[in-house]
Amino acid sequence: MRAFRWPALWLSIWFAMIAAVAVGSLMPAQDLPPLFPQADKLEHLLGYGILSGWGALLYARTSSLVRVAIGLIAYGIAIEIAQALFTTSRQAEVLDAVADAIGVAIGILVVRGRLAEFLVRLEARLG
Repeated sequence: MRAFRWPALWLSIWFAMIAAVAVGSLMPAQDLPPLFPQADKLEHLLGYGILSGWGALLYARTSSLVRVAIGLIAYGIAIEIAQALFTTSRQAEVLDAVADAIGVAIGILVVRGRLAEFLVRLEARLG
């Protein structure tokens, strides 16, 4: 993990984001308005891109980022399975899991550049 003064805060935000994905993914489909009408796969890509991007803000080492990526891809697959098993208005879709995986890769790649130290710099500014 990067050298944070408030690591519990940043991890808690990430865990809350991950939990929000689970809640939103397992709610009845009719209870959720689409963020992008007719663009379900784009929602998957952006959601998992944000999750992995936040993970890349937390962890600097490549081995840690690989674990973040594998964990989030497995999480996306598990959510798809849970939709099939535990909901009546959702179904598992392979293309959703593919969009999740692409989002994970994009999120990590985007943040690894100039944004990598964003949270560390934010902490310094907040005092």
